[in-house]
Amino acid sequence: MDTNNSTLKGWHRILILIIPYFIIVGIFQFIGMIIAGVDYTTIDSPKTSEQYLIVSIFDLIGTFVLLWGFIKWVDKEKFITLGFQIKNRLNNIALGILIGLLIMAVGYLALMVLEEIEYHTIVYSIKEILISVLIFSIVSIVEEVLFRGYVLRNLMLSFNKYIALIVSSLLFALMHGFNPNMDWFSYLDLFLAGMLLGVSYIYTKNLWFPIALHFSWNFFQTLFGFNVSGQDFYSLIEFQITEKNILNGGDFGFEGSVLSIIAQLFVIALVLFHYNKKSKQTQH
Repeated sequence: MDTNNSTLKGWHRILILIIPYFIIVGIFQFIGMIIAGVDYTTIDSPKTSEQYLIVSIFDLIGTFVLLWGFIKWVDKEKFITLGFQIKNRLNNIALGILIGLLIMAVGYLALMVLEEIEYHTIVYSIKEILISVLIFSIVSIVEEVLFRGYVLRNLMLSFNKYIALIVSSLLFALMHGFNPNMDWFSYLDLFLAGMLLGVSYIYTKNLWFPIALHFSWNFFQTLFGFNVSGQDFYSLIEFQITEKNILNGGDFGFEGSVLSIIAQLFVIALVLFHYNKKSKQTQH
């Protein structure tokens, strides 16, 4: 049931958001591309890590400006209600980072043992590592605020929380449709990623765990040498794929692999078990 101060239903607010999102965020991204010196006349124009960072910063600003306006005038609530309450959440942040690191480390080692990938070299650059931290911090904040903080939160005001989680995860996967190297398996994996990132939010309505996990997943994925959602970023470890397939993820990266599916299902089950058990304990 819709319990906030707006007269609009949750799903109505999401529909109203779509066109302003593409216009306002698109304008900010365009400004970022101009400032970064990106050739915006071609979609596949290559960007340096610095250029990608600048565009990402403007994407962040545009998203926050848009959502701040919607929260204030459409939802009629405070911005922090999206899930930014930090009290007693440091453990959640640490856990999110640890889970992402463990999944990528175990996945990398498993693919090495299975001879799906062959180690090539280490490319160490403190500058690129720091830029990667900034880029993936921004990406995780932007996508979690939008898809979990606003979309999932509003869907839960209109539907059962599990239906809301499924719908928001579908939208999350579809929003990556323009990424390179997408196929049906990539959509399935991204749908499960949306489930994984949203499952804690339906119980806590707090963004810090999904933000930390999203950051860690992307950051360590690229450090271990994988593409991230089909995109090639700086990697600390360089390896060669023996033969591109759904076991190693191919050009889409680890999150296009069977191992990624298994890992996500396992963590989703753990989170559901934890919060259902916690909910039963509070009822007694």
